[in-house]
Amino acid sequence: MAKVKLIDVARFAGVSKSTASQFLNGRFDYMSKETQERIRAAVAELDYVPNPIARNLKATKTKTIGVVVRDITGFYSSRVIRGVDDYCKANSYNALIYNTDFDPETEAKSIEALYQLRVDGIIIASSGNNTQLISEYINKGMPIVHFQIENDGSEQNIILSDYKKAAFDATEYLINLGHKRICFVTQDFKNVNSRIERYQGYADALSKHDIPLDDNLVQRWDRETGFQTAPKDIIKSHAPTAFFTQHLPITVELLRGLNRANISVPDDVSLLGFDEVPMAEFFKVPITVVKQEPYSIGVEASKLLLNNIAKETNISHKILIPCSLEIRESCKAI
Repeated sequence: MAKVKLIDVARFAGVSKSTASQFLNGRFDYMSKETQERIRAAVAELDYVPNPIARNLKATKTKTIGVVVRDITGFYSSRVIRGVDDYCKANSYNALIYNTDFDPETEAKSIEALYQLRVDGIIIASSGNNTQLISEYINKGMPIVHFQIENDGSEQNIILSDYKKAAFDATEYLINLGHKRICFVTQDFKNVNSRIERYQGYADALSKHDIPLDDNLVQRWDRETGFQTAPKDIIKSHAPTAFFTQHLPITVELLRGLNRANISVPDDVSLLGFDEVPMAEFFKVPITVVKQEPYSIGVEASKLLLNNIAKETNISHKILIPCSLEIRESCKAI
């Protein structure tokens, strides 16, 4: 079936294309009731659906933003998206969601596609590999707000959890339980400020309590290859009494490794994770976590972006959202 165009509606109603367009855009103050009814009947009879992209190409503002996330199914990302969507709806904006699966090339294509769709601004959890491309679009007048991760610090507008304080508080909680050998499990944090901040919070808490920093207790995890050293081997070689994991997938994989090795939490080793664990209340041993506020981050990112769009300026802001410590049963005093 051929797609019905605006000119088809106009011909069917016996009016000009301009008159039909004015009706569809709600501008019919000086249009007779009879003309309005003819156009309305033509739209219904032909089942005409306006093309929003074509409208956007002519509009100064499209009332649409883009959101680029690394994993749309993730516990954190899904709640950020909900915060963005709720705030946008309340302010008569629509959000287009793009998923990158952690691929910088897909991320670049997503940004380019959103620009071509004439969105008014973009919220992005960036890989850090498209800094120049993002700067180019900002220089073209595209407001962009980052969230979740700060890479090299060049991000002009960004909403983050207060990672340093959260890591400090979590480490100090374990220290107050008597733990001095706390294994910090993280992704590679070279040139990634958000991961450096977590490490610094951990190191500062040890320093405050005069506990030497043992490099053997700073372990790496990679999304593709897993742990640098298997959890059971870390325990055997370096005798940590607690693990402090820095990302939900690390927590999940660590739990699997401990279960396979018949290492009990918290009887054999305590565990504290960064990021909420879905359905933690149903675990045999619910996990103590640093709880972020992704919904609030989504709301604040949207608020900052829409403010920049309205003012047509890109004043630099870095906003930190506090975290909280959700104490459960996976950590015990020693």
